[in-house]
Amino acid sequence: MSVWCRTTVLDGYNQAVSPCGEQPIYTTRAHVFQIDPTTKKNWVPASKQAVSVSYFYDSTRNSYRIISVDGSKVIINSTITPNMMFTKTSQKFGQWADSRANTVFGLGFSSEQQLAKFAEKFHEVKEAAKMARDKSQEKAEVLSNHSPESGRETPSSNQASSINGTDDEKIFHVGPEAVLLKNESDLLNSTVEQSNTNAKKWETELQTLRENNARLVDALQESSANVESWKKQLGACKEESDMLREKELGNLRKQAEIIPQLMAQCESITSKLQTAETKNRELEGRIDVLHMDVDDSRQKQGNVKGELKKLMDVLDIKLDELHEFRRGLSRLGIDN
Repeated sequence: MSVWCRTTVLDGYNQAVSPCGEQPIYTTRAHVFQIDPTTKKNWVPASKQAVSVSYFYDSTRNSYRIISVDGSKVIINSTITPNMMFTKTSQKFGQWADSRANTVFGLGFSSEQQLAKFAEKFHEVKEAAKMARDKSQEKAEVLSNHSPESGRETPSSNQASSINGTDDEKIFHVGPEAVLLKNESDLLNSTVEQSNTNAKKWETELQTLRENNARLVDALQESSANVESWKKQLGACKEESDMLREKELGNLRKQAEIIPQLMAQCESITSKLQTAETKNRELEGRIDVLHMDVDDSRQKQGNVKGELKKLMDVLDIKLDELHEFRRGLSRLGIDN
């Protein structure tokens, strides 16, 4: 049973938990998933949020592991072996199969750069594990060659025993390899089924696109015919507009030529009107004077009539006196 320690990580994150004796060599953050053990198809979240995922190196055993802890729960404890493969399944998601844990781990990153860096580090660690295995094999072969009982063993047994010495490592090369192949086969079948489903879907969409394309071609041809008709109508309208514009411009030019004459006539009429108004004011003054003269004449005529009447009255009196005088003379003549 391993004793877990809290180790300081100098890779952008504060701390990571690992077995004592191991040192972190790279740390990042990602959402952790594991393949559904029942269906072997669906992903099951192992963490509710992004957690630290670290590569650790054990110098005593010359081994590498990927470890991730969510709180107090270890959600990834995967020893890297030379046969492991890290696969990018999308721009921000990658996965690898662990036959010892009998599962497939998946990591969702927040950027493509983080995924690329993790995949690069996985490849480096795997190559380092391969080199460590090769050195271990060479050392085992050297020891077996110097052993007195080395001749009793067959080359196949020497090779099998020199690969790894622990029971877990022997299990990795015998039993779990089939589990790994099965997991990869299930994933491949799931991918194929999904691809078939997508192919049918894409075929339907392609047929729909072809039908839409045919309708668009018909609409485009109709639109082209309409455009030609509209061009002709536009040309006719333009010609008519040009004719109307020229006619209007001709009328405006004529009016422009007439306007100075009209303005001169207007000025002449205005001058004559002012002269007429002046004469009218003079005539009005004369009329006022004539009215006064008429009034004076009427008054004088009235006075003359009064005087004449007086004179007539006096004349009548005088005539009467004269008749009386004549009659008196006549009577005197008769008497004489």
